[in-house]
Amino acid sequence: MTTQVLEDATTSVAPAIEYGRTIERSLAHRSAISEVFVTDVRSLRPMAVTAGIHLPLTHLYYSDHRQQPKLHDSLLLLEAGRQSAIAGSHTNAGVPAGTMAIVHAFQFSLRNLHALRIGGEPGPPRVDTDFFGKTARHSGRYRKGRLEQRIFMGDVHVADHSMDVLFLKGDENEILRHAQRGTPAPLSSDFTEAPGDVGRVAPELVGRDNPLNVVLTEPEFTAGSVTARVAPRFDNPALFDHVYDHLPAMTLVEAARQLALLTVASAGTGRAAASGSGSLCAIGYEGGFERFAELDIPLTATATPAPAGAGQHAIRVRFHQDAQEIAELTVAVADVSHLHGSSRSRHA
Repeated sequence: MTTQVLEDATTSVAPAIEYGRTIERSLAHRSAISEVFVTDVRSLRPMAVTAGIHLPLTHLYYSDHRQQPKLHDSLLLLEAGRQSAIAGSHTNAGVPAGTMAIVHAFQFSLRNLHALRIGGEPGPPRVDTDFFGKTARHSGRYRKGRLEQRIFMGDVHVADHSMDVLFLKGDENEILRHAQRGTPAPLSSDFTEAPGDVGRVAPELVGRDNPLNVVLTEPEFTAGSVTARVAPRFDNPALFDHVYDHLPAMTLVEAARQLALLTVASAGTGRAAASGSGSLCAIGYEGGFERFAELDIPLTATATPAPAGAGQHAIRVRFHQDAQEIAELTVAVADVSHLHGSSRSRHA
């Protein structure tokens, strides 16, 4: 194997970035133009890029939050970072078009939350990305890779993201999927009938207004945990921008976020509670994915409290399908009510 590693991963002086329009949607692996959040990708040095990003103020999914004060959604920043990495891998890191990037593990955390208040942005947002990869000796293809990102609002550093991925061609993905299932996987487009909302968690209990964005049903509360079934709406165009043969990683992250918010808001009561949830915000995620989340097999998630830093809650969420743990994520939740009325508050 040949290893290409960046020797100096410090941020270089960023070149001028364009913000006038978004990039070609295929570079971000999106089908809908409205779901593309990258405006420009520029090279910083070999195996490193900077990208301009657009953070929409009104979006069916990313703007649907009851939390006050209103902040740019952490998963919007995560998705913008993911798209920046995909586009940069094609334009700057030698990953050919048509390659699938399968997420194995990731970490994302917010800082300086004051700079994420909607309406008070300190400057245009951008993502700086460093790529680390190994190429196969004979083919020269990347098989595994890692990226590290720093996200900025103007000059304010607001988030960090790292991700480990496996690169697959289309036929390799089909072989892997068949090996896991033993049968061909159904597609999200096969599920044409929108599920009803019977048993679906009330939107306000997970910080939402629109039931379309709720991905949990049938919650069960015990003294030390909350368990729910993960059942997203396949007609949600943000979660399912194109056809999938599995539940995408971002959908599992959303499920973990909703279950974490439900767990914190209901702590000590043993039941669903919305009181106090309006100031709760998920500010960090960390975890890994061991298997694909199948579309046609019931998926459950169980949340339990974990040790956390001062002023935060940490909720560990484990996903199970066919009695197997397929993923585990830890969500950091904080009360952001202290940001009201102060533009100089800091949260690192």
